Amino acid sequence: MLIVGLTGGIGSGKSSISALFAQKGIPVYIADRQAKRLMQTDPVLKQGIIREFGAESYKGTDLNRAYLAAKVFGSKTELAKLNALVHPVVHRDLLDFAARQKAAFIIYENAILFENGSDALCDYIITVTAPVSERIRRVMARDNMEEKQVLARMQHQWSDAEKIERSDFVIENIEWEQSLFEFDCIYKALMHKVRFR
Repeated sequence: MLIVGLTGGIGSGKSSISALFAQKGIPVYIADRQAKRLMQTDPVLKQGIIREFGAESYKGTDLNRAYLAAKVFGSKTELAKLNALVHPVVHRDLLDFAARQKAAFIIYENAILFENGSDALCDYIITVTAPVSERIRRVMARDNMEEKQVLARMQHQWSDAEKIERSDFVIENIEWEQSLFEFDCIYKALMHKVRFR
């Protein structure tokens, strides 16, 4: 099973691109969504988070997202601690997911694919880009965040240039018609690679 990484900075529009793959019948594993699920349901992971960040990390059985976000997004050290707990569990879950699929390949959507070493799990990588100003505008509108909050999240992510250098494909997601054209070319290229693998 080929694993195709799909990454891009916050607000780049990678979720819109992964939705196009889903429309083609390609299974999509969204790391952020699955990490939240696992932080809620995996007992060993929950114990690790409580041990590292305190009992306030959960309200009853529910993850206290606001508390944890306040803890980690202001500190690279604290974020690294959380990532060290979460990412190995997500990686195992991804491989289990991939093993159950029958499609030509799967999409592994992960905003910090390179930053956390998840690129090592991928056969090919697509990076979705957009100008920083446009990304900030999109996130502010989508998540009702202030500009400084968006910038704080961006600080923990590689630049587009760094990601592009290590990617097999790039979609510049500014004009949607052009993005659709680039997606179609990449989809065909991936299907060709699967066929002649």
